[in-house]
Amino acid sequence: MSGGLLVAGTTSDAGKSLLTAGICRWLARRGVSVAPFKAQNMSNNSTVVVDEYGQGGEIGRAQAMQAAACRVAPSVRFNPVLLKPGSDRSSQVVLLGRPVGQVDAASYRDFRAELRQTVLDTLRDLRAEYEVVVCEGAGSPTEINLRAGDFVNMGLARAARLPTIVVGDIDRGGVFAALYGTLALLSPKDQALLAGFVVNKFRGDPALLQPGLDDLYKLTGRPVYGVLPWKSDLWLDGEDSLAYGRTLGRPTQPVGTEWLRVAVVRLPRISNATDAEALAAEPGVRVRITTEPAEVADADLVVLPGSKSTVDDLNWLRETGLADAVLAHAKAGRPLLGICGGYQMLAQRIHDDVESRRGTVAGLGLLPIEIAFAPEKTLARPVGASFGVPVRGYEIHHGYVSAGDVTPLIHVTGGIGEGARVGNVFGTHWHGAFECDEFRRAFLYVAARRAGRHGFRVAPDTDFAAMRERGLDVLGDLVEEHLDTGALWRLIESGPPPGLPFVPPGAP
Repeated sequence: MSGGLLVAGTTSDAGKSLLTAGICRWLARRGVSVAPFKAQNMSNNSTVVVDEYGQGGEIGRAQAMQAAACRVAPSVRFNPVLLKPGSDRSSQVVLLGRPVGQVDAASYRDFRAELRQTVLDTLRDLRAEYEVVVCEGAGSPTEINLRAGDFVNMGLARAARLPTIVVGDIDRGGVFAALYGTLALLSPKDQALLAGFVVNKFRGDPALLQPGLDDLYKLTGRPVYGVLPWKSDLWLDGEDSLAYGRTLGRPTQPVGTEWLRVAVVRLPRISNATDAEALAAEPGVRVRITTEPAEVADADLVVLPGSKSTVDDLNWLRETGLADAVLAHAKAGRPLLGICGGYQMLAQRIHDDVESRRGTVAGLGLLPIEIAFAPEKTLARPVGASFGVPVRGYEIHHGYVSAGDVTPLIHVTGGIGEGARVGNVFGTHWHGAFECDEFRRAFLYVAARRAGRHGFRVAPDTDFAAMRERGLDVLGDLVEEHLDTGALWRLIESGPPPGLPFVPPGAP
């Protein structure tokens, strides 16, 4: 059996995904055969991967990013269970890349035993294939209301005998209490696997933190393996769009004389919000994720992103006044882009007996098309051309164009046209298309002219793939420079150290 490690966190967004990626890149640099693993992810930010047989499947974007950190092709095995929330009470279950049903909290309890066995079997197979598997937990390991059926955090660690480290975000405050409390609410058998801690997002002189680190060791008998400094430029591939804040990325000065202001509407059930990251990577493009009609009115380009529940989010747009702001923006002749669910909202009518089961509802009426929903989900990685340049992306959707005749935005290789382009209104089902540098530049050039931003110039050399790769190298650098990698390697190779003390009170 290979080496393994579980990276848990005191909270969601404590830094588990990025720390896992950093450890993966550090190991890959050492020539170690390494793979990422997240037993269960709850996220609407997913991507499509294609296996060796040409079959497509969904995994969380964070696991695709971690696979890149490992320098291996992404696989559905790296995220065997993906829960995609469609409402506050129900989620679609994606098992090994394929949707297998809808669950609510009650029905999920009955489903867990089957999912758990698939997870453990998948991890066992990965550990037989790779030298090291770095696992990422979900949420907090001390969600004591969920511990009985857990197979993501300490339930996974117990079943696979994984040494565990816990990362805490000091920028939120209270990190010592969070780290100590996380350990102290675990059962004795769970505590025996928790080997130490990592402090994330520290600003300032680490010497000022040292007394607290020493006291934490005295209180718990477990070391802090390192303190990672705050890095404001690590914003690509965010697991949760809520983590972005209001301005996405770090806008850099424009090449020309004008900025291009982009407003991405933060839908309640937003999915694949990472589509906007490539736009934010361009100099002179300021991307704001917003729920404010005034910011939509002030934008040069408005983006309606993907949605896990198109009809419900369209209803929310109308209730909040954002639909009126979007319509006014389009009527003024300024560019509007809909992606996947956002594209579907632009239709004349939407016929949905699958996702929301609302039947036929009126769309925003900005494109002369109609949308229907198929029971089976489209999962694909198509290629084509647009604006005279190549483009590729990935598709994850139930909705499809059932009627209408429009100029396609993309000419699909070996297929029919995809998406729509009607004056200043654009739409596509393709996610990830703006990661294609030539297509992104061509679109932004057209959008800027439509918006009247004639002083905006597209940078000729922005390389999004290289930017993502540099970010992974930064994560690897952070691990090598700020963590005790010797101690981490001993954990991975030999498991949790024996004799770790129990810290009361333990689990209830």
